[in-house]
Amino acid sequence: MSEVVHIIDAESGNLRSLQNAIEFLGYETKLIKDATDPELAKATKLFLPGVGSYAHFVKLLFTKGFEKPIRDHIAAGKPIMGVCVGLQALFNGSEESPGVEGLKYIDLELKKFDATTKSVPEIGWNTLEIVGDQSFYDLNPNNRYYYVHSYAAIVTDEQVRTLEAEGWELALTQYGDERFIGAVSRDNVFATQFHPEKSGIAGLKVIKAFLEGKKHTPLPDVIQKRDPSNNGLTRRIIACLDVRTNDNGDLVVTKGDQYDVREKDEQGGDVRNLGKPVELAQKYYDQGADEVTFLNITSFRNSPIRDAPMLEVLKRAARTIFVPLTVGGGIKDVVDPDGTKVPALEVAGLYFRSGADKVSIGTDAVNAALKYYANGNKGDGSSPIETISKAYGAQAVVISVDPKRVYVKDPQETKNKTIKTSFPGPNGEEFVWYATTVKGGRETTDLGAYELAQATEALGAGEILLNCIDKDGSNSGYDLELINHIKSAVSIPVIASSGAGKPEHFAEVFEKTTTDAALGAGMFHRNEYTVDQVKLHLADVGLQTRIDREQL
Repeated sequence: MSEVVHIIDAESGNLRSLQNAIEFLGYETKLIKDATDPELAKATKLFLPGVGSYAHFVKLLFTKGFEKPIRDHIAAGKPIMGVCVGLQALFNGSEESPGVEGLKYIDLELKKFDATTKSVPEIGWNTLEIVGDQSFYDLNPNNRYYYVHSYAAIVTDEQVRTLEAEGWELALTQYGDERFIGAVSRDNVFATQFHPEKSGIAGLKVIKAFLEGKKHTPLPDVIQKRDPSNNGLTRRIIACLDVRTNDNGDLVVTKGDQYDVREKDEQGGDVRNLGKPVELAQKYYDQGADEVTFLNITSFRNSPIRDAPMLEVLKRAARTIFVPLTVGGGIKDVVDPDGTKVPALEVAGLYFRSGADKVSIGTDAVNAALKYYANGNKGDGSSPIETISKAYGAQAVVISVDPKRVYVKDPQETKNKTIKTSFPGPNGEEFVWYATTVKGGRETTDLGAYELAQATEALGAGEILLNCIDKDGSNSGYDLELINHIKSAVSIPVIASSGAGKPEHFAEVFEKTTTDAALGAGMFHRNEYTVDQVKLHLADVGLQTRIDREQL
């Protein structure tokens, strides 16, 4: 029988991915939802994972009675590993949640990153610097690990020396001009700010070493340098799969021109079938994709929410794909065919428990933004953006923006923010604004993409997925003007989407905009280029990417 690894479930985020990673390594897992569960006292190896709000997670630990069992486990000398907010809970507290005290094993307060010089949250793949000659559980300064957080244990040199004197072993991460604790260890306590279960093979090796108790792994002689031009992060490449049912009821990955996904023929044509979603997602993960996004473009409106096909897609994909998974489409308040009302927060929870790390909101984000402006630039707490980010954190909420160009001769012709374009309109118009669309691009609104981005950031969103209807399916490159326009509107990360047709387009968007990530779809589905080829091209032109050649 396989050894059982216990995981504390404080109802905070996606634990399915951590379970999958541990089970992939040959262990059994058991979630501990109740502090009185006798299994908790028997646990030999314990995980403390957390996602989202510091206060939400820490308060649940205390109110559910987990504090004493955790302290007893540590006092008994049994191994425990914290992940993300599970690491943060070891500190005194966080400025995110004044007055909420942590476990106080580490005498520091967490602080928010400075958003004036970089995107916040930090979302992406960063390095680690091992302090001194200490060795951790297979942490490798040559590897990249996946971070997604707004608050961190930002440290000075003096604080590092103090923690070392107290016996803590430290691995530090640099994000822009701020240095923070990426991993920490002392005796039987080990914790990471990054998500090892979402860090590919490199992350699996960290979990494997912890489970095997192999702490002293020799470090490599050559340390790969970080990229200061991108605040230390690699250039993030995302593979996107548009998923829907075809006319036979089969679930397929499809792609079209300006959201028309049917084959062109005299009979009208069936939905274009480019493959099965789980198999394609696995292929892109194996090719080195930094994230995989599933966009459910029909929302499976006739399916009971608990039987939604996308839940099964996520469950299957998350078993063997150890990078972040995003799902979009249908993340809203819904009514099942039997009349049951299901709030957006519960819908998102179903996806998170199935293996998703982030949910993408489209039409409902436009509705929320319109309501925000009508309410005097204030949210009322009821929108999916607000309810989901409050429970799971801003980094879990992605806003999918589907804009199209509207040309004007004079900025005074619209209330929305305009830019002067290098590509004049059909009648010589020199100015353009970007109108948002809803319902899969079928309806255009009078809300600008710039205004949408600002409103949704204020409501609690953590990332923008920036599509472009004019560029979709064109293979002519990204709309660089649009990307810079939206980047100037927000401090949260922006993902460039729509228009990529060759590796050079990825290099162009990273060199000519400050985008945080770039997404590709059709060029990958049609086997014109692989993710790996895109990354190798970026490396050839001097842009750092994550190329994971590790083996378990």
